[in-house]
Amino acid sequence: MANRLANESSPYLLQHAANPVHWRPWDAAALEEAVEADKPIFLSIGYSACHWCHVMEHESFENPAIADYLNEHFISIKVDREERPDLDQIYMNAVQMLTGRGGWPMSVFLTPQLKPFFGGTYWPPTSKAGMPGFDQVLRAVMDAWQNRRAIALEQSDKFAERLQEIGQAEDSGEAIGLELLDQAYKYLESVYDFNHGGFGGAPKFPHTMDLAVCLRYSRRKPDSRALEIVTHNLDQMARGGIYDHLGGGFARYSVDAEWLVPHFEKMLYDNALLVGIYVDAYRATDREDFARVARETCDYVIHYLTDESGGFHSAEDADSEGVEGKFYVWNRDEIVSALGEVRGYRFCEIYDVSESGNFEGHNILNLPQSIEAWTAAKGVNAIELREELGADRAKLLRIRDDRIRPSKDDKVLVSWNGLMIESLAQAAGALAEPKYLAAAEKAADFLFDTMIDERGRLLHSYRQGVAKLAAYLDDYANLANACVSLYEATFDDRWLDRAIDLTNLMIRHFADPAGGGFYFTADDHEQLIARNKDLYDNSVPSGNSMAAVVLLRLAALLGNTDLLDEALTAMRVAAPLMKKHPTATGQMLTAVDRYVGPAREVVVLGHPTSGDTQTFLTEYRRSYSPNSVIACVSPTEMPEEDAPLAPIFAGKMPLPDADGTVYVCENFACQRPVIAKDAIGELGAS
Repeated sequence: MANRLANESSPYLLQHAANPVHWRPWDAAALEEAVEADKPIFLSIGYSACHWCHVMEHESFENPAIADYLNEHFISIKVDREERPDLDQIYMNAVQMLTGRGGWPMSVFLTPQLKPFFGGTYWPPTSKAGMPGFDQVLRAVMDAWQNRRAIALEQSDKFAERLQEIGQAEDSGEAIGLELLDQAYKYLESVYDFNHGGFGGAPKFPHTMDLAVCLRYSRRKPDSRALEIVTHNLDQMARGGIYDHLGGGFARYSVDAEWLVPHFEKMLYDNALLVGIYVDAYRATDREDFARVARETCDYVIHYLTDESGGFHSAEDADSEGVEGKFYVWNRDEIVSALGEVRGYRFCEIYDVSESGNFEGHNILNLPQSIEAWTAAKGVNAIELREELGADRAKLLRIRDDRIRPSKDDKVLVSWNGLMIESLAQAAGALAEPKYLAAAEKAADFLFDTMIDERGRLLHSYRQGVAKLAAYLDDYANLANACVSLYEATFDDRWLDRAIDLTNLMIRHFADPAGGGFYFTADDHEQLIARNKDLYDNSVPSGNSMAAVVLLRLAALLGNTDLLDEALTAMRVAAPLMKKHPTATGQMLTAVDRYVGPAREVVVLGHPTSGDTQTFLTEYRRSYSPNSVIACVSPTEMPEEDAPLAPIFAGKMPLPDADGTVYVCENFACQRPVIAKDAIGELGAS
């Protein structure tokens, strides 16, 4: 008999709908039941692409004895962390306080008043390898609840107080300057693995935001190793098994130090952020291989992670047919059979495919050396080989697509879609690929058409025709930032208007006027035991760092110093963390880089799709100018005095007989106007 999860839309919750555990979703009925029954809550938080979440479900939540015990003694609540990151943040903080580490599945025991008193992550069903069994944990928790409740309640009160303190970071008053970037880069260089790439040891995550800090820093200090770090890291990942050499896109992380064996799940947010850093690295270095990886990753998202409505799905699982990675691995005979002996054996040699395998008797495709190095060693024509390998990969991809594919989490989240829309808008210009801009606009239109409630406020999650859950800070900040990039890609004022509207709502409902910065939940959100300020970059940028970025961009475009002040305050709230934990505040450090400057406003008078103006815009979008904003209008369509962009265009006139006029402004002063065809040479890096 299905439990109460059967009526949910989350793929993760639906995966547990047939468990013998009497799961409830997090809702008023479940919370009231805990109070009325005077039972502790067992809160289990995970997500659909989480391998160990599947393991614990099979081992424990499908176990009749464990289910019976849970059903008798606890109110069991299952939460999708991607739908309810507010709950995930609060109770992950509690688990980290309790155990010194975190992760998913997250398992937390709460009082009926929602205060945590014990928790952990994965437990096996019975004691194994030095780990207590989940059956033992449940009995110990119930013993404490029945026989030592006063102690448990006292502990829960202390945890709740500490959780409330964690969420109350305030304006530090510290100066925001170049020293923050210097300190951060010094630390990043000290922990970088110059052999294999990556920051620290295994497991290795992409750390895209830290790479973005290094890429920006390389412009300030060209004699540093910052650019070497970026290019080396991107090379190593793109050659490793973490990258899908057939279908494009990246897995979530590598379990080893050499990027060979991925944790095979593919997340939308990772691929969005990786597109962004590969596009920027292409802009900064003009390396076509970086452009190729960005294209292939965009194509992966468009082909495999796009809803028919235009929104982007959340993830593909690591497992298929109950085996992690089965969909992705090969044996040598399969490849030789598909490609023929000559091409098959050559492909196997290049992509590290052997009889014995490089992963549990199978092979993960990867490039131990670059194709250029292989061709140089063999005396083979590189252009011809690349064409051959491209055809071979396409053939193998068609074969792979006939396999049983990993399950997909097809819900659409505004925050992650915002990241992908932003990256597609950037890629469209840098790579001259209009289809990426079309996909970005279609996704954004879908969000605004479908995920706005009757109050004009964003909703967080959508699946199969149902949009729900009040949006969080990162939903507003990420989508507003994406809209700024859509404006800069199209110069369509509707995108700027939407960015302004979202930013105003963000300030009105999420800002802390007393302490500075932004709360993760709105002022009228469901009341929880704590209200956090999201400051740490984890797998995605923090809400506060993205808020600071979009505030700085809009402040420059609109000439609005109030927005600049909001951004500065958010940076000051995060300043102590930037000093102490630079690898957890990379996105905020990019905001600092923009704030410290030089930051430029590029103002173009000319029709964006004609003549020299179009040529200038094409070259501008190909350049690495991370701290610039750009506005463009035809001289015959100058904005009205009360229009948002009126200040940036005020007093600017086209040069006589010019097919496009460009003004570059910095520190509230504009340089002399330049005709568009000469402007790229004078613009320089910004």
